[in-house]
Amino acid sequence: MPVRDGLVTTAELAAILEQPDLRLFDCTTYLEYQPEGSGVPYIAVPGRHTFEAGHIPGADFLDLQGEFSQAGIELHFMMPATAQLEAAFGRHGIGAGSRVVLYSIGTAMWATRFWWMLQSLGYDNVAVLDGGFDAWKAEGRAIETGPAKGYPPATFTAKPRAGYFVDKHEVLKASTDRNTVVVNALNPQLHRGLEPSRYGRPGHIPGSVNVSAATLVDPATKAFVPLAEAATKFASQGVTKDKRVVAYCGGGISATIDLFMLHRLGYDNLTLYDASMGEWAKDETLPIETG
Repeated sequence: MPVRDGLVTTAELAAILEQPDLRLFDCTTYLEYQPEGSGVPYIAVPGRHTFEAGHIPGADFLDLQGEFSQAGIELHFMMPATAQLEAAFGRHGIGAGSRVVLYSIGTAMWATRFWWMLQSLGYDNVAVLDGGFDAWKAEGRAIETGPAKGYPPATFTAKPRAGYFVDKHEVLKASTDRNTVVVNALNPQLHRGLEPSRYGRPGHIPGSVNVSAATLVDPATKAFVPLAEAATKFASQGVTKDKRVVAYCGGGISATIDLFMLHRLGYDNLTLYDASMGEWAKDETLPIETG
């Protein structure tokens, strides 16, 4: 499969679209932001409606919150038990010989979230479509409508890798560890606490630096910025390969764009604070910084 460090172009995908081992997925979720004081920052709505309105031919749809996240807890998108993920990925036809390509609409973060989850489960034959469905559509490529036809069920056997996810206690330790850099993927205004946060207290985890996920993607084309440009952004914030990187955002989604780009840049010691500011900003026992 023509993959460049986990990235596949629309032309490369078009060339392998008919291959029987391809497993192609639209991963889109929409966040319907709720009024302040409602108690929840947003409602997660699966992108099935836009999938059925138009998708890349042969693709299936993955519902992140509905099938691939912990149920019955306040926080959205939290990594569930391995057995749940094995069953869900298996239902969608991902097995030992599958070649997985992920895409989403509007932003790459839903695709990179699934990429990170699969990586954490020891599954490496997975790529993200550069530019997602937006690029595919803009190029006038073939589009299919209607519900997903799906793929034949397969046996997905996870080989979980340690260290891909950390909790608030580990992040608190990491925030004062000179061998670790904590990276906030939210926008600079939220990082500095200059605008109200939907997650709770404004500001950021003390000591964390800011490399906004939005700056790693071209807003017009939805494609990832060149690696050299991304490398400069990370280096300017003191993110170096000799340090462990802990990434966070609002709900553990946009931070996976940072992690995806760092992976492509050759970084190995990467981890995600899954609960992110959805947990940290509400927990009064945890320190927070502004400015």
